[in-house]
Amino acid sequence: MGQTVFIPRELDANEPRVAASPDTVKRLTALGFDVVVEAGAGTASRIPNEEFTKAGAAIGKAGDVSRADVVLKVRRPSEAELKAYRPGTAVIAIMDPYGNDAAVAALAKAGVTAFSMEFMPRITRAQSMDVLSSQANLAGYQAVIDAAAEYDRALPMMMTAAGTVPAAKAFIMGVGVAGLQAIATARRLGAVVTATDVRPAAKEQVASLGAKFLAVEDEEFKAAETAGGYAKEMSKEYQAKQAALTAEHIAKQDIVITTALIPGRLAPKLVSAAMVASMKPGSVIVDLAVERGGNVEGAVPGQVVTTADGVKIVGHLNVPGRVAASASLLYARNLYAFLETLVDKATKTLAVNRDDELVKATMLTNGGKVVHPAFVRAEQEPRVEPPAIPAKTMVADASAKPAAKKPAASRKPKTTGGIA
Repeated sequence: MGQTVFIPRELDANEPRVAASPDTVKRLTALGFDVVVEAGAGTASRIPNEEFTKAGAAIGKAGDVSRADVVLKVRRPSEAELKAYRPGTAVIAIMDPYGNDAAVAALAKAGVTAFSMEFMPRITRAQSMDVLSSQANLAGYQAVIDAAAEYDRALPMMMTAAGTVPAAKAFIMGVGVAGLQAIATARRLGAVVTATDVRPAAKEQVASLGAKFLAVEDEEFKAAETAGGYAKEMSKEYQAKQAALTAEHIAKQDIVITTALIPGRLAPKLVSAAMVASMKPGSVIVDLAVERGGNVEGAVPGQVVTTADGVKIVGHLNVPGRVAASASLLYARNLYAFLETLVDKATKTLAVNRDDELVKATMLTNGGKVVHPAFVRAEQEPRVEPPAIPAKTMVADASAKPAAKKPAASRKPKTTGGIA
């Protein structure tokens, strides 16, 4: 009998994803593992138990984790779950350790070898293991779909005998993986798309997708990127110019999608209340960073808020989970690609090489201790989560030039709705 990989059902009510697919189950069994999937683990991702059994897995119960050598999860196991884990078990998941030192200490206390998938280095070898990219890509897509669902007009221009329907104007703030996919999706739906980012390299990426880049492109902007591809902090003069340009632009948009989310920090505020108030009634803002404090002033986690001016601010949680069937397939492949590097092909057993660059980057706990250098003191004393990056890092505060408020007659009644 080989070593056992266990895939549990996620206990978080807001987490419909699963850490395996029929395809990865086949691949895991080919590596020499016995695979056990908890009953119902894939139901919310449209993978019934029968699909897992056809692929070679056994269907088990939550208690089967006690005999697992490897546990594949979406979210970090809770302290209650860890009580059933054997010391030495390899646990691979999105650990979300920043600001959760007690949870990291609990992992160490349980004696598990925990790997944090979001720490996977951005190198060629690890591209197939990059969970941040695979999930952000879907988040960018779903953000546009959610915006279209809340927007009570058509997105593409339509020329009919009864008249012309103008194309919606969409503005994407932040041109990372999620932002690029949001641009592509909005373009496919027929919107007129603009985007902004403080990295000069983003201009070419935006243009390649058929969108227009928005920024104050002076000499300072051209030198605003570090050798590592990150943005430099801009001068106050530049920030003021960019703030005025952004505020003026947002007032003309129908849809705004913000994507600025920095691991380990609170999200920077990109859209002020004045900017929100400047938008037309019926406009929609989707905040993809709401789980980390939000990019938009007035965004509420898990809710769609309609302001007194009739602007909807969408703050859905776990946006990749809103397309769980697709997100699970990609995430499962990310996990398999990483786990494969930890297996000795000759003995077909787990053989973790502590000198491997992937292991060094992702191993969070091992042998009863926190071993990741960024969290090594987590079990000894709580760390204070880093403060929010100032808004000027991404889009400067627009308070210097507040947008004009609309006449009261144009406003819609205030309503607020919760999201299931």
